[in-house]
Amino acid sequence: MLAVYPGSFDPITLGHLDIIERGARLFSEVIVAIAHNPQKKALFSVSQRIKQVQAATGHLKNVRVDTFDGLTVEYARSQQATVLLRGLRVLSDFEYELQMSHTNKSLWPEIETVFLTTSNEYSFLSSSLVKEIARFGGNVRHLVPATVAKDLEACFTQTPIPSQPTLE
Repeated sequence: MLAVYPGSFDPITLGHLDIIERGARLFSEVIVAIAHNPQKKALFSVSQRIKQVQAATGHLKNVRVDTFDGLTVEYARSQQATVLLRGLRVLSDFEYELQMSHTNKSLWPEIETVFLTTSNEYSFLSSSLVKEIARFGGNVRHLVPATVAKDLEACFTQTPIPSQPTLE
């Protein structure tokens, strides 16, 4: 059975990787589908994110990385996937993901959504949080794959943080 794990993965975190690894044990193939959303301001380009995810998942023989535009459910149908894989961290994730699952089912009744709860050590983790920590020079090496940590460090050392005015 083929599953699609869609997301922006900007950047991929160890929490994402945990879901991918566990999904790879459950399904014959997992497509990590990187959404291209021109209305979102991404830190990394789609091609950079593809490279990051490929590097992080290279040890998984039944995982491939792809990109798509448009509706996730239409992408899944085009790949002949009948499962959308989603990770849940907190209750608010469930509310949003349940709504999306019902919406996708209304668009294509054959699609199923499988939710995996995050492992405890990643329950707080999000790409936005990682970018914020990196932006201010914090250590993110325990939150993302090593190649992503290097990319984040390179990104934020090239783009200095605007200094805050000091009170005199």
